[in-house]
Amino acid sequence: MNEQQPETKDKDTSSSSLVEKIQQLGQSTVPAAPDSNIHVLSIIGQVEGHVQLPPQNKTTKYEHLIPQLVAIEQNPKIEGLMVILNTVGGDVEAGLALSEMIASLSKPTVSVVLGGGHSIGIPIATAADYSFITPSATMTIHPIRLTGLVIGVPQTFEYIDKMQDRVIQFVITHSNIKEDKLKELMFEKGNLTRDIGTNVVGEDAVKYGMINEVGGISGAMAKLNELMQQRQDTQELIQ
Repeated sequence: MNEQQPETKDKDTSSSSLVEKIQQLGQSTVPAAPDSNIHVLSIIGQVEGHVQLPPQNKTTKYEHLIPQLVAIEQNPKIEGLMVILNTVGGDVEAGLALSEMIASLSKPTVSVVLGGGHSIGIPIATAADYSFITPSATMTIHPIRLTGLVIGVPQTFEYIDKMQDRVIQFVITHSNIKEDKLKELMFEKGNLTRDIGTNVVGEDAVKYGMINEVGGISGAMAKLNELMQQRQDTQELIQ
């Protein structure tokens, strides 16, 4: 009986670890296999930032993604990052923070928009070195809407306007869409029922220059392997 106790304890520890992963990452499996040189980062539901959302909301907590991105940069075994998006948007500052971190990685990155990459999901998608969108996926472009308090003071029009400009500048810097076109889509009247903005579907997102290519996981994986090989060849030439 005593010999079986350590095994039971190990199982309990393993179960506890699995539950913790489910709670933190919203999934029951590790994103990538231990021997994989590609890390998969999924951004689904609503991007949760400074305010905790109700438990029934499907969220991606940005404080859980930041250490993952740091680990990707530091770990020599990870050679590339694939970002999978199916998000309705969320906290603007948290989304921009994730976008900046993805854009600043020294390793190749590829993003894939599945289902939706709305609102603040747009700069996250464009932050990658190369971006894909599936034919049926959509991206909603609209002006920033904020409520409540930020840094302890009521939000002002000037604050919202400056934050919106940050989003616009990031997207045009990291994609091929022109600023005039992005603003036109953002402030379009009538495209969204009783609202301002535009709902862009797959091929149109590519046509406008916001996303690089229409495609799915296979195309994204092939592109990421190509970028990883290019980086490796460049490093060999330098050495």
